[in-house]
Amino acid sequence: MFKNKKLMILFLVIVGFAVVLTGCAAQDTAENGEEAAQEPAQETAEEPVSSPSVAVDAESLTAAMSADGTWIIIVQQDLTVDQELVLEGEFSEDGELDRKLALYEQDEDRNVTARYTLTAPSITVRSPNTRFQSGTFVGDVYVEAENFTLRDFTVDGNVNFENEAAKTSFNFEDGSEITGTLE
Repeated sequence: MFKNKKLMILFLVIVGFAVVLTGCAAQDTAENGEEAAQEPAQETAEEPVSSPSVAVDAESLTAAMSADGTWIIIVQQDLTVDQELVLEGEFSEDGELDRKLALYEQDEDRNVTARYTLTAPSITVRSPNTRFQSGTFVGDVYVEAENFTLRDFTVDGNVNFENEAAKTSFNFEDGSEITGTLE
């Protein structure tokens, strides 16, 4: 009978220990769950910097182009804006400074399936490493930042550079066209 009491006590100690561990694990899970619930909210606060923004009107376009906007601005329709546009702010994608104005749609293999036209009196590029890709801008472009690129893109207007550094770092890739002057 003494042996049974020892086994009974040992059993109760093990069960008690298991209950305590289960309770601690549940509390730890709840705390981690709270942290996990908070993490997406923190990531969401950073999303506008790293995720694309689809612009459908003048208001969404100017918001996306602002310093608080997004690294990529996607326009998937012809769009006319009556005001001068400014593309500003520094954004990074994969650790590199990068900003993109995309006036096209593509398929899952990244083949361009449609191109669009953005019309405005002008657009000023203040974001470094900006590229305009696969579409048409009707208006004048003023470049104040270095490493501006036209990739498979048409500017139906003039391209003006603020300084020599902006001009010498300009990339004009095959398939691009400027109908006006390059100054």
